[in-house]
Amino acid sequence: MITYPNCKINLGLHVVGKRPDGYHDLETIFLPVMDMCDELEIVEVESGKWKAESVMVQDGIVLDNTPDDNLCMKAWRLLHEEFGIPTVSIRLKKNIPFGAGLGGGSSDAAFTLKMLNEIFSLGLDYSALEQRAAKLGADCAFFIRNCAAYATGIGDRLEPLEWKVTPRRGTEHLGKEKQCSEESGKLKVVIEIPDGEHVSTKEAYLGLNRDLFGALRPDLRKAVKQPIEEWRNLIVNDFEASVFPAHPAIAELKDDMYRRGALYSSMTGSGAAVFGIFPK
Repeated sequence: MITYPNCKINLGLHVVGKRPDGYHDLETIFLPVMDMCDELEIVEVESGKWKAESVMVQDGIVLDNTPDDNLCMKAWRLLHEEFGIPTVSIRLKKNIPFGAGLGGGSSDAAFTLKMLNEIFSLGLDYSALEQRAAKLGADCAFFIRNCAAYATGIGDRLEPLEWKVTPRRGTEHLGKEKQCSEESGKLKVVIEIPDGEHVSTKEAYLGLNRDLFGALRPDLRKAVKQPIEEWRNLIVNDFEASVFPAHPAIAELKDDMYRRGALYSSMTGSGAAVFGIFPK
């Protein structure tokens, strides 16, 4: 079986506060982007061919971890320990850059769970898969349903959200409502990463303005219903304030998106990727 795990972007990202367990509570809107995908193949291994655990091969973009530490393997181990599923062969061609805030690794893990659920007829519904995905990483649960969602907690509490853009004032409607897509009628999402830029999650969190914890912010669910021309002043990624001073090339890319005609632009996640929403 072969699937194509896609990436995501964040429309706004508020860091609400730090939790007793060391994680941070967040508020964000996840949107799936289907144009940027990895390639994931899982094949059941013939009985007796390998006595060890599953085998994984990575190609494409070189990752900073070994195949044994990849989230796809952790997803297999999780279901192997619970259901005793047999050994599989996993091949991952990596196209989504890591350390970019695009959730590629989380997507790979979620798609692995969904594929194993289908291959071995485990009968897990979306809710059951989301519960298991949340054990693998904060963003993983989102990729189970893989549709626009308002997320809170550590990114694991999800509320389905209609992806519908309100037109700019004085213009025609920009497009029909469309979920699970990087395009909404006459809009398109463009994602770029400055050459050589990489932002670790640890670095982004260390520079956060903690005065924002608990501060009153615009409700993201209401903000996205406003005309897109107003998003620039309503929808903010808190990590930009900590990442931009240390990585001016990322800030410059966001400014360049607006110069090229983006209706809205932002860094996604903790960076380093920047997206722009443009007229199609």
